Amino acid sequence: MSNSTDQQSAARQRAQNYFTQTEKRDALVREEVEKERAASAAKTAKLRALRLAKEAGEREEAARVAATEGPKKKAAPKRKRAVKA
Repeated sequence: MSNSTDQQSAARQRAQNYFTQTEKRDALVREEVEKERAASAAKTAKLRALRLAKEAGEREEAARVAATEGPKKKAAPKRKRAVKA
């Protein structure tokens, strides 16, 4: 009887060890995924800030050019062609 309880406890211990190892691996994988997400979010935020700064600079440049050029001349109205009958 002692032999069967020893076998059961050994089997239980092996199962517990296996479970513990898989839990550790899962935790490491979750950490890596979270690091990758954080890096991607930081990269996206950086690129967005650069794009917004570029667009703001382009708007300022366009406003400055528009102010120095003055009002634009209106195009002369196009004449209608006479249609021969």
